[in-house]
Amino acid sequence: GSGKTRVIVEKIAHLVTSGRMPARRIAAITFTNKSAREMRERVARRIKGDAADGLTVSTFHALGLKLLQVEHAKLGLRRGFSIFDADDSNAQIKDLLAPGSKPEAIDAIRNLVSRAKNAGLSPEQAMAAARNAREHEAASVYARYQQRLSTFNAVDFDDLIRLPVQLLESDEDCVAAWRERIGYLLVDECQDTNDAQYRM
Repeated sequence: GSGKTRVIVEKIAHLVTSGRMPARRIAAITFTNKSAREMRERVARRIKGDAADGLTVSTFHALGLKLLQVEHAKLGLRRGFSIFDADDSNAQIKDLLAPGSKPEAIDAIRNLVSRAKNAGLSPEQAMAAARNAREHEAASVYARYQQRLSTFNAVDFDDLIRLPVQLLESDEDCVAAWRERIGYLLVDECQDTNDAQYRM
């Protein structure tokens, strides 16, 4: 209710209608698919005709997916990679734990792996940061889980942010190319518990 979405919609309209920035070089990012859909509708009401063609209005995860689809080879992915949902991820992590592990233990490890990814940590960094036996176990599972994902040519939902951040922080040519693609980035809403989003 603070009016930030309205301000972003007006900013997009001004950039496009004034000719300062073509719509295809503008990206507006929000946290949920519902918010992105609503923002697209508001922009469509504000900018008539085909002037808004090519505008990106998406979630952080959708933008990350777009980047991965273009840059997949740089991250060791093959074209047409899969995205594991929560059930896929849980099944793989369950398989990596000791037989008979209780559901709450599986959930705890899965949450720690997710937390490490949301902090932008690689498996090696998660291992170095582990402070107790449970975190050490989670980091070990994380490493083996990533190997599984690689075997399946897959990423999980957390990787849609972690991997683009990893690439953008390590590849200056990639950064330059995406700065050329996205000349104006507007952020409507983000999740304050996800450090990797702030680095994206």
